[in-house]
Amino acid sequence: MKDVIEALEAKREEARQGGGAARIERQHAKGKLSARERIEVLLDEGSFEEYDMFVEHQCSDFGMDEQKIPGDGVVTGQGTINGRLVYVFSKDFTVFGGSLSKTHAAKIVKVQKAAVMNGAPVVGIFDAGGARIQEGVDSLAGYADIFMENVLSSGVIPQISVIMGPCAGGDVYSPALTDFIFMVKDTSYMYVTGPDVVKTVTNEEVTHESLGGASVHAAKSGVVDGAFENDIEALVQMRRLIDFLPGSNREDPPVRTVYDSAERVEDSLDTLIPPNPNSPYDMRELIEKVADEGDFFEISPKFGANILCGFGRIEGSTVGFVANQPMTLAGVLDIDASRKASRFVRFCDCFNIPVVTFVDVPGFMPGTKQEYGGLIKHGAKLLFAYAEATVPKVTVITRKAYGGAYDVMSSKHLRGDVNYAWPTAEIAVMGAKGAVEIIFRKDLGDEEKIAAHTKMYEDNFANPYVAARKGYIDDIIMPHSTRRRIAKSLRALANKQLENPWKKHDNIPL
Repeated sequence: MKDVIEALEAKREEARQGGGAARIERQHAKGKLSARERIEVLLDEGSFEEYDMFVEHQCSDFGMDEQKIPGDGVVTGQGTINGRLVYVFSKDFTVFGGSLSKTHAAKIVKVQKAAVMNGAPVVGIFDAGGARIQEGVDSLAGYADIFMENVLSSGVIPQISVIMGPCAGGDVYSPALTDFIFMVKDTSYMYVTGPDVVKTVTNEEVTHESLGGASVHAAKSGVVDGAFENDIEALVQMRRLIDFLPGSNREDPPVRTVYDSAERVEDSLDTLIPPNPNSPYDMRELIEKVADEGDFFEISPKFGANILCGFGRIEGSTVGFVANQPMTLAGVLDIDASRKASRFVRFCDCFNIPVVTFVDVPGFMPGTKQEYGGLIKHGAKLLFAYAEATVPKVTVITRKAYGGAYDVMSSKHLRGDVNYAWPTAEIAVMGAKGAVEIIFRKDLGDEEKIAAHTKMYEDNFANPYVAARKGYIDDIIMPHSTRRRIAKSLRALANKQLENPWKKHDNIPL
């Protein structure tokens, strides 16, 4: 018996070594952890239960029957993050470059199916060279099997992808189907076709970084939701993100013990809005002063920065925050902001996470670039997301809420449950200057008359009282009491029940 146990341990150690010590050292030399080291950082100590440690590929072409390594380039299994169940797969670049074979794919599919069945998130760690060419169509079939599970799992369990090395070709589409994608700066990149193919087809000369690095996808394309300095920071932040999320759509978000009173008053918010209506202020300050203990996990901070999205807590329960950001483009809604916020709102609605919206929006971005880029349809995505959402929705208008952008930002007309305004709110079709120039265009040459018309418009329309008289605003609140009022509203909405009409699925304007 002792010999058998020793033989098993020897085989286990061989599998743990992946492609061998030399290749692991090459990973370290590039500033990257190995596949197993990443899992150790991500999960609670000693919690990892590995699946399919001894699985090997079944390919015999091109001499592959003589090249077999236990695990076949991906480490899979389950563990816990702060005691809560999580499934994980981590591609091992030291084994065949992490390339995907039929059995490699089957290992990933096994954890995807287990996660859905048991109601737990999946975290995928990518560091791979794409399809295993020697397996031909089997590797392509393996990708499609993974994609199918991604699609079936969407809206059922949270799916998170972390890009920690190369991710190209078929490998990029599984992350693209998941809820959140994060990258590591300088050591990771993702693209459909690499620099060599780009050079051949289009004659463009690009580097891996300029084509698909973290700086591109986190700020320009919006493909990823954030970029971190190194593997350890990325994985620690994934632990933090998982803490905000439920295991599946079958449960409510987790509740944690909190030592921040719901009655906390923030007097500084009474002076957050500058006297000049055209002066910016940082909406992030409002979010952090409302959220429990100032804890805010921002999603896509570098992309569509004119809108803020992220997770926080009120009375220990997770909420999703969406807020126009006057510090960037005056908080206007453009294509990027609309895409970013609509996807975030839909995620929250999938997983029973209430949405708190702070509004200071002067309208939609004008210009040919936006119109040619399809702003109408992209703006409609955000409208659709808010209208469709059945989770509790609390909205606070802090300053400007002009035109169609007022409607879109979780207004009462899109089934906002509780809609507040600060006394500084301006709810109107447009700003006073623009409105006066249209209504009183015959007086445009008379500065005295225009000034009088402008004051009249501001007094009668550029305030929250007209909307409040019509019932479109539930109350006009003091800024310093914002946290208390939101907390009370969410408490009242805790047992909200609302269902949309039956349908096979909707047809959001993609």
